Amino acid sequence: MTDDKNKHPDEQILQEGDPDTTGHVWDGIKEFNNPLPRWWLWTFYGTIAWGLLYTILYPAWPLINSATPGLLGYSTRANVAEDIAEFDSMNAPIRAQIEEVELAAINATDNPDLYSYAIQGGAATFATWCSQCHGSGAAGVQASGYPNLLDDDWLWGGTIDDIHYTVSHGIRNEDDLDARYSEMTAFDEILTDEEIASVVQYVRNISNQEADATLAAAGESVYLDNCAACHLDDGSGDRFLGAPNLTDAIWLYGGSEEAIEHTVRFSRFGVMPPWTERLSEAEIRSVAVYVHSLGGGE
Repeated sequence: MTDDKNKHPDEQILQEGDPDTTGHVWDGIKEFNNPLPRWWLWTFYGTIAWGLLYTILYPAWPLINSATPGLLGYSTRANVAEDIAEFDSMNAPIRAQIEEVELAAINATDNPDLYSYAIQGGAATFATWCSQCHGSGAAGVQASGYPNLLDDDWLWGGTIDDIHYTVSHGIRNEDDLDARYSEMTAFDEILTDEEIASVVQYVRNISNQEADATLAAAGESVYLDNCAACHLDDGSGDRFLGAPNLTDAIWLYGGSEEAIEHTVRFSRFGVMPPWTERLSEAEIRSVAVYVHSLGGGE
């Protein structure tokens, strides 16, 4: 005899021919143990087989320093390298032309196609290698020692040949004997605090900034005795010695009293690397043309 006391009042009654159940019952509803559709089952098995086959044929399993190469030897990096080599081959003639012609001849009037290629290539090179310091727009980073390449203030000259030399050899680095080089004396232990304070006010005065007139007057003799040899008597500087103009409003490390005092006391020594070992001559020439075209070149 069947005990019906624990049955749910709406419990499903199995009919003859119904499939077996899983044994699960919810509110009297029994779950049939129907088989999965064969098309879905074979598709599932197929994906498993394809996954295993893929890991055998293509790079897949990570190792310590690389991954399994796969039987087909497929490599996306190799494909990219082939594409780069193909385009390098296509651009070889115009790259050779950039390396051979005079830099001044790479202009929109005489060689428009060559100029266009140099500008585009130079912009890409600048974005990759130069923008980290000079900014994506080449405006530099104010008061941090990275010069603005858009203005007309150029230490060591701003002609296209000057720019090419600076990019090639860099500034004050130890890797290239032909690097641009200048070094300012640190006056912290040479001048007294009073002399430093007075020459700071003098420099602010000749650069048309607010300054203490009494200290500035006393600072003139300090300036002429200690600074004029490089920055000249009028403070206009000697660009070919790397001595900046102190009379304009362009300050590589800032023109505030604090910034100028720090410069006088401890000096500055910005370094730019040489690019001859990292960039090709065509790339250096292209970036020189690009920088020169930004508006500040002479």
